[in-house]
Amino acid sequence: MSDVFISYKRENLAAVTRLVEALRAEGIGVWWDQDIPPNAAWEATIESALAEARLVIVAWSPASVASDNVKAEARWARGQGRLLQVFVEACEPPLFFGERQGVDLKGWSGAATDAAFLTLLQALRAGPTPTPAEAAPALAQSSQSAPSLPSKPSIAALPFADMTGSEGQDYFVDGMVEEITAALSRIRSIFVIASSSALTFKGKGIGAQDAARQLGVRYVLEGSVRKAAGRVRIAVQLIDANDGVQVWTQRFEDTLEDVFALQDRVALAVAGQIEPTVQAAEIRRAVARPTENISSYDLYLRALPRLRTSSRAGVGEALDLANRAIALDPGYGLALGLAASCHALIVTFGWSDDPEGDTRKGIELAHRALTAAGGDGFVLAVVAMVVAFLERDVPAAIGLIDQAIALNPGSALAWMWSGNLRQMTGDLDLAIEHIETALRLDPMGPDRATLVLNLGNARFFLRRFDEAASHFKELVQRAPDNPMGYTSLAAAYGHLGRTSEARAALAGFRTLSPLSPADFAQLWSPFMTAEQLQLFLDGFALAEGEERSEGSPES
Repeated sequence: MSDVFISYKRENLAAVTRLVEALRAEGIGVWWDQDIPPNAAWEATIESALAEARLVIVAWSPASVASDNVKAEARWARGQGRLLQVFVEACEPPLFFGERQGVDLKGWSGAATDAAFLTLLQALRAGPTPTPAEAAPALAQSSQSAPSLPSKPSIAALPFADMTGSEGQDYFVDGMVEEITAALSRIRSIFVIASSSALTFKGKGIGAQDAARQLGVRYVLEGSVRKAAGRVRIAVQLIDANDGVQVWTQRFEDTLEDVFALQDRVALAVAGQIEPTVQAAEIRRAVARPTENISSYDLYLRALPRLRTSSRAGVGEALDLANRAIALDPGYGLALGLAASCHALIVTFGWSDDPEGDTRKGIELAHRALTAAGGDGFVLAVVAMVVAFLERDVPAAIGLIDQAIALNPGSALAWMWSGNLRQMTGDLDLAIEHIETALRLDPMGPDRATLVLNLGNARFFLRRFDEAASHFKELVQRAPDNPMGYTSLAAAYGHLGRTSEARAALAGFRTLSPLSPADFAQLWSPFMTAEQLQLFLDGFALAEGEERSEGSPES
């Protein structure tokens, strides 16, 4: 294995020769095409050397930027975390390579003491960035078998590169991915992976083809976002994961005041490449502008990840941000729905100092959201759960969630809550089917904690306690500040007779809630049948009874 493979064009032979000689003088093992022996198979030799090299130096120049071979080698190296870029002539790097820092060797004479050359040496000796397996071991372990491809065109929008030029702008870049994904998911002829799952690849150095394999899709969308001086530019490329070929690329630019139109245009262009038969009018009708107030939109994007923590502090922060968004735009349906969700969680988790007041406020916000954006599938899904949890009208909630799925059949959130609602009515088989549909659409996103809770509950109520405990254990690991995970796990372990584990789960619950497990379960009693509630209460009694019988009274 060589230390370095050098990719370049013959027009830059003199500059690259100086680089090879200087690196070898420093003890760096270099492979370049001048090392190919006579009569060797040219392409096979290059491919073997490329695969075996620890790092790949790409020498950019106008000639190499125009070379399909050099760009293919650069894309492969970037996907493997092995890319180092040098500039031997002035040029604009290819699309999606400008966000990576390169070493400026323009005019370099070959001196080993040159500052730029020393920078390159330092990078070479530091070694490659982590490979996908090293960078994301948990992800690799959770993807033991790749999902099969759906029967229709499938796509995942991977995390976009942040080129905004300032700290703390990740939420904006991620929000662009979420909005584009939401627009695509409304197209019935396309299977779309939820943005929350795709965003788990952020910063992991995983190549497009590997990400597509793990998510079970044929196409991946990559991109970058630059936001400066009141304007935003999005560069996107569509990759066929079957062979890694770039099938389409384009740049979009507009003012921040018209960011939603820009998102619509990106979604429209991507959909047109994947499924030419999809009519542009269908997308335009489906994608409604949620708000014209960009500051309100920013606040909403900041609130989303905090709500998904399901922790007391996170939900409180999300509510504050949502309230600020509503103050700027009182008719912003997404922010109204998010605020209503916060009140619902505060009440149902027993965190409210004024349950009646929070219930009234949550219901009011939900109805305002429905009035403002009743045609938005996401808003309908959120309002459905508020109607179920706070108004306690499960049939009405099921009607809303069915509308949400009809409007947006690619929404993992809608399928998740549909499963939860069916579980409340005792239709456990349908509940499991809908929850598993949500997991297929969003296998690795932040809502997975809620999905495994609902799946665990359904199997708990079917008295499959061992399977349920496995789900509840994952919930506790993913959302350690969610008290429901601990009570559910304690009840399952109680039925299984696993005393010490039940005791540990109860201890975890007591650090998060002032209520007893039984009183906490009573908060959720309107959402369970009498038999389901009793099954939880029996589990708690078994767990706590075991504690007392072993001389460990409840404190």
